[in-house]
Amino acid sequence: MTPLNRKVKFAVIGCGHIGKRHAEMITRNEESELVALIDIKDKSQLGIDEYRVPFFNSLDEFLNSGIDVDVVNIASPNGFHAEQAMKCLEARKHIVVEKPMALTRQDAEKVIFKALQVHRQVFAVMQNRYSPPSVWIKDLIESGRLGKIYMVQLNCYWNRDNRYYKPESWHGKKDLDGGTLFTQFSHFIDIMYWLFGDITNIQGKFNDFNHQDLTDFEDSGFVNFDFVNGGMGSLNYSTSVWNQNLESSMTIIAENGSVKIGGQYMDKVETCNIKDYEMLVLPPTNPGNDYGAYKGSAANHHYVIENVVDVLNGKAAISTNALEGLKVVDIIERIYAGKH
Repeated sequence: MTPLNRKVKFAVIGCGHIGKRHAEMITRNEESELVALIDIKDKSQLGIDEYRVPFFNSLDEFLNSGIDVDVVNIASPNGFHAEQAMKCLEARKHIVVEKPMALTRQDAEKVIFKALQVHRQVFAVMQNRYSPPSVWIKDLIESGRLGKIYMVQLNCYWNRDNRYYKPESWHGKKDLDGGTLFTQFSHFIDIMYWLFGDITNIQGKFNDFNHQDLTDFEDSGFVNFDFVNGGMGSLNYSTSVWNQNLESSMTIIAENGSVKIGGQYMDKVETCNIKDYEMLVLPPTNPGNDYGAYKGSAANHHYVIENVVDVLNGKAAISTNALEGLKVVDIIERIYAGKH
């Protein structure tokens, strides 16, 4: 791919919380330029007046406008991601796709195949990889210092109630949201895959404790599995926690030590007991995304935009590729299929 060697032109589809974050990070980056915003809602409802760029109510309208664009950032409801990705790729645009890349493995594979056909890049957004504890634990595992991995436990206990699942929102609707693992906890499944590889022998137990009137799917689950590379793991999650988030944590039991990364967003190293190893002082983690009453994953989208710009200008390799985005969808699909 020939480097652009100029400012990268971006458009953003979906102007909710995450779409606005994309727009903000694009305008802050000196090597990028925001050229359009797209949303089905009326512009006056969206709070995007600060962006002096053309606004469109549909992706088709934008793609037919003739506006020059290199990258379309897809930050619409989950159920639209694959369809909109296909349209952008057919128009020969690179894409940045918010998690999840699609709601089925089959749709994610179609997106990847189309990208290969048209020689365009698919950037999957997994910004939690950039937080200092994630970078630290990745280096630690890859160095072999922990030795064999015995057990990994992921705990994700968040609050999502009627302040989040509003009747007019796409959140909670099966066809647009996909389920709790897709919308709330796919970042943590991505981190687990990034660190330890694929999983097999999946057994899941799921329940809907207090979301019967709010969502079309479960709010809680216990999932057990084996890692293909050795060791066993579990994922325990819930959005039925009262009033506020409790924690997102990862505990690793290994041959040469144990580590726990915790805090609300897996943003603090709580325990580090490793043979012949002294814990480093890590830089602070960015605070979580703020959704009014809600906090979500770490606010690291500026790294995503930087990587897109660097890749398209031939200065860097892609940090989260489409195959990794596909694997997260694949793992979640298999977890849900593992119901007993």
